[in-house]
Amino acid sequence: MNNSFMNTARLLGAGLRALLVLTLVTGVVYPLVVTGIAQAAFPDKANGSEITADGKVVGSSLIGQSYHLPLKKGQQTPEADLKWFQGRPVNGLGTNSVNTRYKLVLSGATNLSADSEVLLEQVRDARAAVVRDNSVPGHRVEPADVPADAVTSSGSGLDPDISPAYARLQVHRVAARNHLPVATVEKLVRDHTAGRTLGFIGEPRVNVLELNIALEDLTAKH
Repeated sequence: MNNSFMNTARLLGAGLRALLVLTLVTGVVYPLVVTGIAQAAFPDKANGSEITADGKVVGSSLIGQSYHLPLKKGQQTPEADLKWFQGRPVNGLGTNSVNTRYKLVLSGATNLSADSEVLLEQVRDARAAVVRDNSVPGHRVEPADVPADAVTSSGSGLDPDISPAYARLQVHRVAARNHLPVATVEKLVRDHTAGRTLGFIGEPRVNVLELNIALEDLTAKH
């Protein structure tokens, strides 16, 4: 009995020592080392790819934002604030119904099939809205001019980027709403168009938040 008790005690002691060492290594040392390397080598990405304006964090380059007018009395669906460049539709987003103390937006997709009548109706309505909103005196947008990303939401619903084609389509409307020359807004889009990653991965893109921050700075100077 005494030997059995001593063996059990030794095993328990070894197990506790192993638990302590592994806790320190994997729970303290490893996270600190990884965090230190990330902060030294990739501080922007490690901190969430934050975007600042006027010294304040206004969002992340990885998460899209909505640019809407304040809700009017009795209004359920906000209207787009057309002085800003607009991002992709967000049909798949959910709402927080569990902890209602916080206003949260839940990422998600519609999961509608390509032949879904609901999806087709959403696309038709979105295309009509894009044509209507971006047609200004002297410049009419045709339905054939509307790119796919202007009428479809991404898999997450939080895509921060739009195609250069969709950004260019909005130029005349943004210029008119902000009383800016069209050529100036066109240059703004060109300056904020990023090419393919490493020259061959993905497609050229425009980050909507970064573009709108630059637009705000531009309008402040005119």
